[in-house]
Parts: sequence; C-alpha cells; structure tokens
Amino acid sequence: MRSLNDWLAQQLAQHPKEIDLSLERVRAVAQRLGLLPWRLPTVIVGGTNGKGSTVAMLTALGRAAGLRTGTYTSPHLQRYNERVAIDAVPIDDAALCAAFERIESARSQGDAAISLTFFEWGTLAAFDIFAREAVDLVVLEVGLGGRLDATNIVDADVAVLCSVSLDHTEWLGPTVEHIGAEKAGIFRPGRPVILGSADLPRSVYAALESLACDARRPGREFEVREQGVGSWVWAAGARALGPLPFPALEGPVQLANAAAALAAFDALGRVPLTTEIAARALRDVRLRGRFQRVAEFPVGGPQWILDVAHNAGAAEALAQTLRATPCAGRTVAVVGILADKDAHAIGAALAAVVDEWVLAGLDGPRGCDAERLRRRLPDDCRSTVLAPNVHEACAAALALAERGDRIVVLGSFHTIGPALDWLGL
Repeated sequence: MRSLNDWLAQQLAQHPKEIDLSLERVRAVAQRLGLLPWRLPTVIVGGTNGKGSTVAMLTALGRAAGLRTGTYTSPHLQRYNERVAIDAVPIDDAALCAAFERIESARSQGDAAISLTFFEWGTLAAFDIFAREAVDLVVLEVGLGGRLDATNIVDADVAVLCSVSLDHTEWLGPTVEHIGAEKAGIFRPGRPVILGSADLPRSVYAALESLACDARRPGREFEVREQGVGSWVWAAGARALGPLPFPALEGPVQLANAAAALAAFDALGRVPLTTEIAARALRDVRLRGRFQRVAEFPVGGPQWILDVAHNAGAAEALAQTLRATPCAGRTVAVVGILADKDAHAIGAALAAVVDEWVLAGLDGPRGCDAERLRRRLPDDCRSTVLAPNVHEACAAALALAERGDRIVVLGSFHTIGPALDWLGL
C-alpha cells in the first residue's frame, strides 16, 4: 500500500492546475462513492476571515454537547492529517490512505479517469471518512470562495458567512460585490444562514432574499450583551445564555465569531443549546496559529505569538489584538508572505505596532523571497534582516530580541508551520 506521502505527491502532480474551481469533477466521483445525497448533519463555514476560529468553536460546541464531530479544514500547518479530524483528533495515515484508495478506484471507473485537484482529493477523503464513521455532526471550512468550492457539493443544513473582503481576486472577482456573490454560493433555499458581521456586500443580502433563506444576523436575530468584567450574554429573541466566559481564543474579533458559532449550533437544532454547553465550549476551544501564545522561548527570552494573518483584514485584527495586549519591550515581527497576497496592505495594517521586521523567504510556486518581499512592503516597515527561510528568520529574530520583547510570526500558513517546527511545538 502506498504511503501518505506517496499519495500526496501523486495528487499534487495529477491535475494540470493547482486551483481549478468546479463542482463537476468532485461531484461525479462523490456520486460514484455513494456519498450523495449527503445525509449527515452539516454546518458549512465560509468567509474571508474568521472561518478557522468559527469552525473551531463549532467543533468545541459539538464536543461539549456530546456529539461526535467531524471537522474538515485547510490548509494545514505541519501535517496533512490536521485537515480531517474527529473530535479534534487528526485522522491517522492508514485511514487517509484507505480513503484515497477508494477515491482512486471510483475516479478510474469508465473509459477515462476523472482528474482531481489536490484539494478535491482531500475533500472527498474527508466526506468518505465522516460517512463511514457516521459522525453526529460535520463542520466544513470552505477552501476558496464558496459557490465552486469542492465542499459545496453537499447541501449543508446551516451555512455561516463570517466576513467578506478583498482576497483571491484572481479567482473570485475584482470587487467585494463579486466576492460576496461567490461566497453566498454556500446558501441553500429556505435554510438557516448565519452572518458573522452586519457589514457585508449587497450581493450577500441579495442572495439571502432570492433564496428565501432563514437569515440570522448579528444585532437583529441574535446579539452579544457584555455583562461585567470577563463575561457576556448571547441572546436570540427572548432567549438568553449567560453569563458566558470570553472565548479561549484571544482577540476582540473572537466574540463576534463565538456569537455566530452559537447561532449556527442553535439553528442546527441537534442538541438544545444551553449555557453549560456554550460555556464549556468557549473555555475549551483551541486553534493553533491564531494569536497563539508561546511561553518565553528560550527560558528567560522573549514571548512568541503566532498568527497566520495572511490578508489585510486578518492583519488589521492582529494589530488590534496586539494594541489590546501591549508588552514592556519591543515587538519584532517574523514575516513571510506568498507572492499572490497583498503584502503592502498587510504591512500597512501592522506598521504602527511592529518595531522591527525580519523577512523570511517562502519556497514553492507561490513563494516570495525576502528581498522581493521587502520591495512589496511599505517604507515604514523597517527591515534590517532578510532570511532565506522561516527557520533562519526565527533564529535572527531571537538574536535581536531581549527579555520583555515579543516576537510575532505572521503572514501565511507557510510561515506559521515552519515556525512551529523551529519552536519544537
């Protein structure tokens, strides 16, 4: 039997395009596998930012309610297995390889094999594993856009749209209205749709109206009420849950993500949502790479914070959180950003809260070396160190920092993963 690495290498080489948005190929193979029509209770989560945190909170809610919960996310930080998890435990190599064997058999039926992208392989594997395990709840994170994303072959019971801003314009369109319409493609007629923000493009509201969705909006169908220091209340109509602890995920934006996750779980209706379930989930939720704090490393050295922050909106949220949690010393940033991302906007969002920039080169077809990254950043992003890779950038940042300083690693999943490796996490 082929190893997981063998399978992944084959998948990367098989399809002529890394990103080839379409539902035809993946739907055809899913039908051959007997996965459609989809029968498991499912929440799908889309948006430019906030998807990962909302998915993590929904997973925590499922577990707190005693539901066996399957979660599909992308990309991964360190190991491919992170993408497919049951009760927050990544699936092992053997289960993934067995799923890939079944997909290979299904796609090869007939006269011509169906070519699948790397992401389509992973999505089908997740669906196959969750169906075989008969999980009680499936939580799906949209990979790119929504309408033509492989996760959208299933009709989810509840859809969540966290936010819409400019990103991936080469695939989703040049304006937020275009992008909003693509992301609204996960909505289904008459079914619940949870909005994570009231500040969304007109195209999103047009889709809600045309499909007659059961729209649940912050500040209208549900709301956040702060109650003293360290607690809050989630309210929906005459119902109120609380007092609730603030989410274990740091940052002001996480309260909005938590409220949306609670609204989605409530709309699903598998288990009555109680204060006890909500509080347990908010205390237990974990998500690596989203304002993830690392204790002094090495002992007596600086604090480390890791945050993917790979677009302007995420960078602005990171800057807001850094301002809300000041440190005694300087803030040194280790930054690696892919070539197809808006490095200038990311740098502009963080320039006022970062004292020193250490730039890391990223490899691969979408990679960007440190010198090119320096040219793409605003002039006030002061860079004195250029490193060929993330490991050397982390070492350089540690040499610059002193006790009381903090090192913030940001810019991409491709930056955070190697930083976790370097830190031994």
